Amino acid sequence: MSKIYHGSTEVVKTPEIRQSNRSLDYGEGFYTTTSLAQAKRLVERRIKDKRLNVGYVSIYELDDEAIKCMKVLLFKDPTEEWVNFVMRNRTERGFTHDYDIVYGPVADDSVYTQFTLYEGGIISMTTLIQELKTYRLVDQYLFHTEKSLAAIKFVESITVKL
Repeated sequence: MSKIYHGSTEVVKTPEIRQSNRSLDYGEGFYTTTSLAQAKRLVERRIKDKRLNVGYVSIYELDDEAIKCMKVLLFKDPTEEWVNFVMRNRTERGFTHDYDIVYGPVADDSVYTQFTLYEGGIISMTTLIQELKTYRLVDQYLFHTEKSLAAIKFVESITVKL
């Protein structure tokens, strides 16, 4: 078992696969990270954007054995395959995939600037990947199917205040 974290404006005891109103790195589903600090930063940004005073980091146990029988896409580092997968999810209307779980680096706002340069033809794929390897990239898990949600169990939540 390993711990994973989800930052939100509410405690999420029962994770759900939700439709997003924007394009995300790995598609629709429930996102978590192995970084408590990253989850806290996400909460702080959300509560600031929504002019709230408090948010929460929900903590889960991930059943490493349960995911062994699922269809998992794993990206350990930024690669050409990872860039293409993220680009398809973010830009190709109607694109979806059949993985239960996707794990890999986060293409956050600072990283996505590099994606924009690549997409505009200003830098090459090789340059993009070299650039991305200079960033300290945080990780993320996408739980894309109901089956995948069965591999995580709510443990507790932490309150985050500005």
